[in-house]
This record gives sequence, C-alpha cells and structure tokens, in this order.
Amino acid sequence: MISSWRRKRAGRRAAKEERRGENGELELMIPNHFRCPISLDLMKDPVTLSTGITYDRQSIETWIDCGNQTCPITNQVLRNLEPIPNHTLRKMVQDWCVENQSYGIERIPTPRIPVSSAEVSEILSKITAASKRGDQVGCGELAAKIKALGKESERNKRCIAGNKTAGGVLSAAFETFSRSSVSFDTNGAVLEEILSALTIFFPLDEQANSNLGSAASLHSMVWFLKSGDLSGRSSAILALKELLHSSDESKADALAEIEGALEALMKMITEPICPTATKASLMVIYHMINNSSYQNETIIQRFVDMGLVSLLLETLVDSERSICERAMGVLDVICSGEKGREKAYSHALTVPVSVKKLLRVSDLTTEFSVSILWNLCKNEKTEEGGVLVEALQVGAFQKLLLLLQVGCTDRTREKATELLKSLNLHRDKLECIDSMDFKDLKRPF
Repeated sequence: MISSWRRKRAGRRAAKEERRGENGELELMIPNHFRCPISLDLMKDPVTLSTGITYDRQSIETWIDCGNQTCPITNQVLRNLEPIPNHTLRKMVQDWCVENQSYGIERIPTPRIPVSSAEVSEILSKITAASKRGDQVGCGELAAKIKALGKESERNKRCIAGNKTAGGVLSAAFETFSRSSVSFDTNGAVLEEILSALTIFFPLDEQANSNLGSAASLHSMVWFLKSGDLSGRSSAILALKELLHSSDESKADALAEIEGALEALMKMITEPICPTATKASLMVIYHMINNSSYQNETIIQRFVDMGLVSLLLETLVDSERSICERAMGVLDVICSGEKGREKAYSHALTVPVSVKKLLRVSDLTTEFSVSILWNLCKNEKTEEGGVLVEALQVGAFQKLLLLLQVGCTDRTREKATELLKSLNLHRDKLECIDSMDFKDLKRPF
C-alpha cells in the first residue's frame, strides 16, 4: 500500500516537472480539443458549424463577417451561417477550469445565447402590429427588449442592424405615436423607448430618416429637448444630429420653424448633460446655420440674439478637442454672416481665442481659426484696422508664419497669406518696449 502511494506521488511529481517552463515556473497545458482552431486559445463559447468542426464563437463570427462562407478547416461551403452552441464541450471546458483553479484559471461564465435573425424579425413584426393598434405599453416593452438585446453584445447589435427593416420599423412606430391625438405627456414613455432604441443602430437608412424627418417626429424630438428627462433629451439630440447630417436642407428649415427649437438647442449647451450630447448639439446648430436654404441670415440672427457667440467663446476657453473643433466650426459659419460678425467684433475674446487655437488643438481647428480671422479682417469697416492690430498683439503674425512652414490645405494657405500681408501693414502700430528704458535697472541676481 505504501509502495502504491509512493508511485502515485512520484507520478504526480513527474507530471508537474514536465509542465515546468524554461524559467522553472509551473505551466498549465490547455488540452488541444479545448482550443479554438482559429485563435488557438481556450474556447469560451464553443459553437459548431454545419461541417461538424467546433470553433470559439467570436473567432468564427469574425471569419464569417469578413465575407468568408467556408469552413476554415475543411474549406467546405457552409450550408448554414448560423453556428450551433456546443453545450457539451462548453460544460467540459468549465469543469476543466474549476479543476485547475490552483493555476489561476478562472471559470468561464455561461454565455448568453445570442439573438437570431428570426427572433429579430419577429420582434420587429410585433412592434409594427403594436404601433398600428396604438398599444403604447406593448410597443414600449418591445422597443426596450430590442434595445437591451443590442446592448447585450456587439454580435447582437450587428444582427439587429443587419435586418434592413429595423431602423424603418422603429422610426415608423415613432412617427405613428407622434401623430397620435394623445398628448406627449401620455405618449412620452413609449416615444422615449423607441427613440432610445434607435440611437443604438445609427446610421439609419433613407426610409428611417424620412420617418424621423416628418413634421410630427420633429415636434416630438423638440418636445423632448424642452421637457424631457436627461435620457430623453440625450436621445433626441443624437437623433437630430443623425437626421440633419444625412438629410437635405429642408429638414434644417423645418426644425428652425418649430417654436422653441432654437432655445432648446441653446439649453443643451448652457445646461450640458454629457460631452456626447454637447457635441451633438453643436453639430445640429452647425447644420442648421450652414445648410438652411433661404433663412441662413435669419437663423444666425436668432442664435446671435440668444447669446450664441458669447457662449461659444466661453466654451472655447477651456474645452476638450472634439468640442473645441465643433464650437470653432459653428463660430466660423456665424462669422461668415454680417450679423454674426457684428457680435464677434464687439466681444473681447473673439480674436484672442481664435489666435490661441491656431496650431494648438488640431488641423481642423486651425483651419477654422484662420477662416474666422480672415472673415473678421476682410470685412472690417474701420480704417484703423482694430482687429488686425489686436491680432498682432496676441501673436497672430508669428503663428501664421509657422503655419505656412509646417503646411496646411491650399485654401487655408491662401487665407493665411492674405492675412499676413494685411498684418504686415499694421506692424508699425504696435507698442514696443525700448530696451534703453531698463539700462539703469539693477538686477536682483
């Protein structure tokens, strides 16, 4: 009996010695049938293809998403691209992980079963039926379900987005409840759920944008901006950004005509929810004042009267790169109009902030800065050249020279060259300090 015990102990010691690496540390060998044939790593969610070969779900789905329709091992054409979960092998892998916890192996959690294309189609069909019946509760629950599935995993999100009708169905339901005679206070919950679900699957197709761009849908989104909670306001501004980015100028005109829309957009910047919502608000304003067909000056005037120029300059003083780029873009469009320039001339931060952002944030911000200074200097009506002198005082001449040396776009180079010529004419107006004023000053060191 003692001899048998010693043999077992010696066998375990020998097995451990075989698993020791070059540095003397104990290594654990993963069984070959637990390894994914593609990644050669331990399979966390083993699935089997129609050819009978098992892979890790993430690896084989990446292979299929790249356009491959064959089995990587056998090279046979797959009859079905939907892999089948291998529960038996997954249970064996989990048991092996538990047995080897002493080696630092953590048990692999049981993965959730991903949604299938058939399930997505069924949910979308139910949403369409519920919206036609006017079933607010049912439609809201289904929208919340499809949103939860999309957030659960990237695979689910791709599967839902792969259904070409997903955006159209959700946006059509949003338009249907927006047109309802029931008040927004009653329909608010279902509208918020649908809008929140839509934001997960951007960008939307043409049909979805058409539904969101209807008068009823636009009024609903503006209502959320004015009266909704934080989640509703955030979803509404993201949807508006997506809509105006991919639509024609008529949508910008329609949004500007809605009562309280411009004030609600200003509120999104003065009372920020999160950086993402702030950036989306700036983009919506940019599209409104840049894409409007016939009301460009009118919209700019309304924003200027609300204090947008001051708000942008205060935001630019200390903001992150992405917000700075968008704020400079909006300020550039405002300064291209006469009403906007009048307000910019009167603000003390316009020139210093524009010069400060040169070569400091990004190439895009530099282009906007040069364009703003060019618009202000070119259209200045005073003969004294107040803007040019102020720009010289804050170092614009040196920065523009450096910009030409490091390189920029052709359009920006033309504007920078023209600015340098104008600035050079006013360099003699700068107040310089005579070094002789300090000849009798005793240094403290």
